[in-house]
Amino acid sequence: MNKLLAFSVTALVAAAAIGYFLIGQKQPEAPSLAFPKGSLEVFTKARTYSLEIEIADTPERLSRGLMFRDHLPEQSGMLFIFNQLTSSGFWMFNTRIPLSIAFTDARGVILKILDMAPCQSKKPEECPTYSPQVPYRMALEVNQGWFKKNGVNEGDYISYQRK
Repeated sequence: MNKLLAFSVTALVAAAAIGYFLIGQKQPEAPSLAFPKGSLEVFTKARTYSLEIEIADTPERLSRGLMFRDHLPEQSGMLFIFNQLTSSGFWMFNTRIPLSIAFTDARGVILKILDMAPCQSKKPEECPTYSPQVPYRMALEVNQGWFKKNGVNEGDYISYQRK
């Protein structure tokens, strides 16, 4: 019995030491999640811009978005499509890329554009929420400053196609 107790204590101490060591290590990434691909056009008064997009259209994809990524190619973005009007905000927990977001109605008319900064906190409750303060149906995330650089404004519109 004493040998079993000694073995159990040794195993417990070893497990605690491994756990203590791992706390300081980089945590693993979230499992990969496949997003459908598509193409999107942004129509302004001056010109039309084309983007390659990933589409977030399920609860799991809508929740994940661009989290855990270190890079977003320049002419790329992610389109979030909701089944109905929503007024919920976006947050940047586990999102490493500075982003700009355009909220649209069901027809693709841009209602509001916001810039969003990555949240450095490991605590989700410490990350700000970015809300357009209007009901919307879709949201397009691109690299921060893309809309401003290309003269995209509220009232312009988007159109997309799945591949």
